[in-house]
Amino acid sequence: MKLDLPQSAFAKPPSETRVVVAMSGGVDSSVTAALLKEAGFDVVGVTLQLYDHGVAIDKPGTCCAGRDIQDARRVADHIGIPHYVLDFEERFKKQVMENFADTYLMGETPIPCVTCNDTIKFADLLDRAKDLGAVALVTGHYTRRLDGADGAELHRGCDHSRDQSYFLFSTSKDALDMLWFPLGNCTKDEARAEAVRLGLDIAQKPDSQDICFVPDGKYLDVLEKLRPGALDPGDIVDTSGKVLGRHEGIVKYTIGQRKGIGIAAANPLYVLEIDAKNNRVVVGEKADLLKPSLTIRDLNWLGEGGKIPDTGFTCSVKLRSLAPLIKAHIMPLDNTGDSAGDNTRAKVELEEAYAGIAPGQACVFYDGERVLGGGWIEKFAKN
Repeated sequence: MKLDLPQSAFAKPPSETRVVVAMSGGVDSSVTAALLKEAGFDVVGVTLQLYDHGVAIDKPGTCCAGRDIQDARRVADHIGIPHYVLDFEERFKKQVMENFADTYLMGETPIPCVTCNDTIKFADLLDRAKDLGAVALVTGHYTRRLDGADGAELHRGCDHSRDQSYFLFSTSKDALDMLWFPLGNCTKDEARAEAVRLGLDIAQKPDSQDICFVPDGKYLDVLEKLRPGALDPGDIVDTSGKVLGRHEGIVKYTIGQRKGIGIAAANPLYVLEIDAKNNRVVVGEKADLLKPSLTIRDLNWLGEGGKIPDTGFTCSVKLRSLAPLIKAHIMPLDNTGDSAGDNTRAKVELEEAYAGIAPGQACVFYDGERVLGGGWIEKFAKN
């Protein structure tokens, strides 16, 4: 299988090119490390211990836990590379886990994997890679990094069913310059086949399914532990404010949810809004979910020019990781909501109204296969 590497990877002979591979203990990062070693690169494996590995040491489908650390170490020994385990547990708790809990308490739906990329993997770990004299930090993400006229560009993985570019939208341009994604042009089946060819005993290891610090998907247990009182009860109301029933914690609900609301009605009810300030869940009919526009904050721009064009632009957007691409027009806003300004907020006008837009999720911009950046959904525009 041909590695998907930028032209800059060959500035020197591979034997003189040190790279650090972030090894989670899974198939993708293990194959990445092994293929780079086979290609002659000077490979160093690094695994992060991100939370109490004793909790998940015997649980499949996790990452960065006890079993995974052991798997990564065994793979490193098999392919003959040095391997280090870095204890980022305290930093991970403060920057990722506590942010996860606080985002839910604000009535939003977090994406902790993006937060982890921003604060741990592509920040702290990138610095460690530099300290080790590496020219690149390498991961097993199914996405592509290409050399463009304006520097490094982020593109969708060739296998769109595995594409992970949505989770990397907030990667800075400086970080992207030092990142490689060698599996960007392959499929998962091809990666597993390479693992078999290379003699890696993790070839059939299941993919991680849950958030790494939420074993078995029981996120409510984690929230209650991190933020006692997170399950305080409150009212379920309709769009006019009429009380229809009670909930047992706003963190149990997400925008677009239909099952588990517990309110009898002539037509199915959906969660329309999480009103954290008043500890209320607002429900209504499916048509009420449709929104023609939204606003986003904390913009990250990966296109040309260093910032979003003041006059706005048209592109395709994703509003959830598994959502289809839809056409939209992006207009930069200042902090008062007026056009142009500080380049940290924008209004997104959708070509077609979309159901289930969730604050806390990401709105990611695409121009064909290229990722232009994106931002965090902060609120609904009023119709």
